[in-house]
Amino acid sequence: MNGGGLAEYAVVSKTLMVERPPEVSASEGAALPMAGLTALQALTKAAGLKLEKSSTDKEINVLVTAASGGVGHFAVQLAKLGNIHVTATCGARNIELVKSLGADEVIDYKTPEGAALKSPSGRKYDVVIHCATNIPWSIFEPNLSENGKVIDMTPRLRAFLTSFTKKLTFSKKKLVPLFLAPKGENLDYMLGLVRDGKIKAVIDSKFPLAKAEEAWAKIMDGHATGKIIVTSE
Repeated sequence: MNGGGLAEYAVVSKTLMVERPPEVSASEGAALPMAGLTALQALTKAAGLKLEKSSTDKEINVLVTAASGGVGHFAVQLAKLGNIHVTATCGARNIELVKSLGADEVIDYKTPEGAALKSPSGRKYDVVIHCATNIPWSIFEPNLSENGKVIDMTPRLRAFLTSFTKKLTFSKKKLVPLFLAPKGENLDYMLGLVRDGKIKAVIDSKFPLAKAEEAWAKIMDGHATGKIIVTSE
């Protein structure tokens, strides 16, 4: 809550920090604390999924929207660790990248099928990791399985109202606004995955601290692929 980004130094609680192994670059490490932990907690805490899945478990189908973005590209990779079937949405220019991250099905969000969030294989989604914006519940609901959940990364007032309504009506389909609770142990887990080559941090571009304003403008443009990094140089 205290922030501290885009500063030469910041005071941080020791419980939120871990040592970066030499196998992980500073840029890769910088990509993890917010985007990586958001994806991890969305899948494991909010959705209740296991990232180590046995062959006897029921197959889970997950949709990741904006899958080429900061949170989305981590969510695709983490879900595949659990042998989960992943459908992903992104722009046409990033389809091959998202496939390379492990997505089983990738749809262009600008096509009619993509706008309707229809799985090419006709599957219903048990979980949606919703990293995009401005998609109403009416689009999600017909695509969800009987007990499907939508985990909203950037909940707005409408999302909270929908979530409350679903609880009041005892709906089996749920919209869950995500509240991030970062922990050092989660960051250590993510660093280990990068170190061992099980996931990777996709870096869109790097900017020196003196050009942080340009980096921020590119973020707000909304079309970054992966993470934008500000360096100390």
